[in-house]
Amino acid sequence: MVQGIINIGSNSIRLAVYKVDDGQVTSLLNKKHTAGLAAYIKKEKMLQAGIDKTCQVISEFKVLLEAFHITNISAFATTAWRNISNSEKAIKQIMQKTGVSVNVLSGREEAALDFLGATHVMQTQNGLLIDIGGASTELVLYENGCIVHSASLPIGSVNAYEQYVQYLLPNKKEQKMIKNAVLAELAKVTDFDSTPQNFICGVGGSIRATGKINTSLFNLPMDTAEIKVSNIKKIIKLLENDEENELLSSEPLKVLFKTVPGRIETIVPGVIILHTLSRYFKSKTIVVSKSGVREGYLYKNILTEKKQTAKMISSIESNHESNYAAS
Repeated sequence: MVQGIINIGSNSIRLAVYKVDDGQVTSLLNKKHTAGLAAYIKKEKMLQAGIDKTCQVISEFKVLLEAFHITNISAFATTAWRNISNSEKAIKQIMQKTGVSVNVLSGREEAALDFLGATHVMQTQNGLLIDIGGASTELVLYENGCIVHSASLPIGSVNAYEQYVQYLLPNKKEQKMIKNAVLAELAKVTDFDSTPQNFICGVGGSIRATGKINTSLFNLPMDTAEIKVSNIKKIIKLLENDEENELLSSEPLKVLFKTVPGRIETIVPGVIILHTLSRYFKSKTIVVSKSGVREGYLYKNILTEKKQTAKMISSIESNHESNYAAS
């Protein structure tokens, strides 16, 4: 079986195609369209232009899938869509225009799927999972392979840039504002304390992009999955807007164009969020996972007929529900 999954996020819309053969999953294709949907939200409503943009991208993805005779298509949406007042109306319109049904994930569901997708590959038993999106950051604390606590912080790489950064890259004052905003949101999450978490499992585009910058700047092998937390501060320093205006030296721009050309505006706010969380939890190492919410969605919603996967999902959700209810 070949399955297409469309992930509609706050910053980008992604298409992933997988081949599923006897429970084994192989990634065949990944495409990304940077739609910047968070910018289309005004007064807690998705503007018609944002809905139309989403329909356009999904329709383009459908044409590609149909060219390869792929008819199994699933789609889900995250923060930008669950936090708007016209979500139901917008999703209905997408269905009418594209023929694709979109499932809007809650913060709790997104965190659970992040965890399932990442740990299914990495087989880690204890640690902290972080997924920095465009409009939110998901945190999952897990022990013995089960979720202990999860939280969704309403700050991500896109809305941090839009709210705190005046020019292309943040200056020192703006960096501090982003850091303080993250710490303020952490203070509201009573289930998490600053207990040291040496190991962070990093999920999502912002952390993968940070990994690319890390390997480039420190001349590491291309397949390096680990990021030393001590390196993140150096990355922020290099990409800092020292002049505090729109004129930048060529060095940081060369780094960004070489490594993450599609994230020039949002990558530094994302790195600042990651560094703030890493320091808060006194972490030393971040391991970048190649799998995350899309793979978790695949395991849960497509492969549930496999007993082993179904048993894993049941265990995760049971523990997650009980801990959520107790919090």
